[in-house]
Amino acid sequence: MAAPAKYDDIDFSPPQDVANAAERGLELRSEFGRGGTDVGVARARDLKNRKNLSPDTIERMVSYFARHEVDKDAEDFGNKDNPSAGYIAWLLWGGDPGREWAEQAKKQMEEADEG
Repeated sequence: MAAPAKYDDIDFSPPQDVANAAERGLELRSEFGRGGTDVGVARARDLKNRKNLSPDTIERMVSYFARHEVDKDAEDFGNKDNPSAGYIAWLLWGGDPGREWAEQAKKQMEEADEG
């Protein structure tokens, strides 16, 4: 679904660093056989391919990162040799660059909503 006209000035295409994080998440999930859900894998594929996301998807990304911030406290979060499932899932959603980008896009959407 296309974004409303009031969002025409917002770039809904994931930046390259977000695409790279998602691609790494897919690689780690394949290698270690853990991390993420089917939804996370679908999100990673869209991010990796830099598909334009819907405003609803941006909102879901912001919500995901808010809910899963605690995963960063888990053992092996960020461990490249034995990554935690939470770390792999975090990357599937675009990692830290994905969170920053989604939060910025949501802020721009809120500003456009205020008109």
